[in-house]
Amino acid sequence: MKQMRLWAGLLVVALTMTACVPVVPVPAQPVEPAEAEEASAELGTIVDIAVGAGDFNTLVAAVTAAGLAETLQGEGPFTVFAPTDAAFAALPEGTVEALLEDPEGALTDILLYHVVAGKVMSSDLSDGMTAETVQGSSITVGIADGVVTIDDATVVVADIEASNGVIHVIDAVILPPAEEEAAEEEAAAELGTIVDIAVDAGDFNTLVAAITAAGLVETLQGEGPFTVFAPTDAAFAALPEGTVEALLEDPEGALTDILLYHVVAGEVMSGDLSDGMTAETVQGSSITVGIVDGVVTIDGATVVAADIEASNGVIHVIDAVILPLAE
Repeated sequence: MKQMRLWAGLLVVALTMTACVPVVPVPAQPVEPAEAEEASAELGTIVDIAVGAGDFNTLVAAVTAAGLAETLQGEGPFTVFAPTDAAFAALPEGTVEALLEDPEGALTDILLYHVVAGKVMSSDLSDGMTAETVQGSSITVGIADGVVTIDDATVVVADIEASNGVIHVIDAVILPPAEEEAAEEEAAAELGTIVDIAVDAGDFNTLVAAITAAGLVETLQGEGPFTVFAPTDAAFAALPEGTVEALLEDPEGALTDILLYHVVAGEVMSGDLSDGMTAETVQGSSITVGIVDGVVTIDGATVVAADIEASNGVIHVIDAVILPLAE
């Protein structure tokens, strides 16, 4: 019995001593570099993720054609602003095919314009910041009401991490400045000049005849840009009987003055107009703009169709022939 009491006492003492010993925290074990690399590798490279997603078939085909697949599977890190298939499909018809025919030219420049060296997460972006791309030109970030844009493209999905960087999905293909300027020039050329559009429209036969008689066709097919307030055939027909015929008999006189009074140097879109503003015409006198209840008038003639863009300017259709004060 005494022996049992002795053991019990020793047990109590031992427990008491253990309770008094301070607890020493065990430091967290750092993740071994090999483990980190293994976890990163499981993500897949930027190319792997693009292939696996299924929504970047055109981008992957373009990257492959341009010989950039190996680069974007490399160590990096890279930040890729990745246009979807729908973004490529929104380009003018034939654009993708033309680019793929010359993969080492414009296609490579465009693809590299979508890549920034380093890993840039969405939290690193700020409104107005610029970032140099691998192509050499800089993209511009915009942030408004929580919407992030890269140049003119909207980021629709952000921060898709890869083993060698990060992907941000965008809804449009962005173009480096030189390519964008070339694309704009090509698109403008496809529009036709002011004269081409007037001829094709079929509602400006008298105007075209007058421009031809006055020797102004070459001028209005020139570089410009010009803003033309174009009277319809009905507008010319509303003039007093014999007026058009009399003007055509002396095309270098009053006819030229009247025609040039319908032309303003520069491209003036309807959004640039304001009530009461005046604009000097190529003839030398100024026209006056009126805007009442959304109706735009030019010297009393009503604008019935606005902002018809041409390769060398813009046409606004008016329902009457306007005359300089001297006339």
